[in-house]
Amino acid sequence: MSRMHKIELVDRISDTGEFIKINEEKCDGCGKCALICPMTLWKIRGDKAYLSDDYTDKCMECGSCWQICKNGAVEFSFPKGGSGIVVKQG
Repeated sequence: MSRMHKIELVDRISDTGEFIKINEEKCDGCGKCALICPMTLWKIRGDKAYLSDDYTDKCMECGSCWQICKNGAVEFSFPKGGSGIVVKQG
């Protein structure tokens, strides 16, 4: 019988600070950010998108939410240098 081993693909270096924000005035609640996020960090409440409170610990920093937002409501920048994810394999 073979054993499955958990392979860690990334490390996280904490203290990223805030690196994604939503401009609620521009957000129309279309939900594309919620559909594309591989970590399911975006939700829609009423007619606005919002991020999970723990997004800085779970975000893969792919920028998909920023790229798909047609209204420019998602403001994304990579975490400050020396923090964020470090890809180990892949």
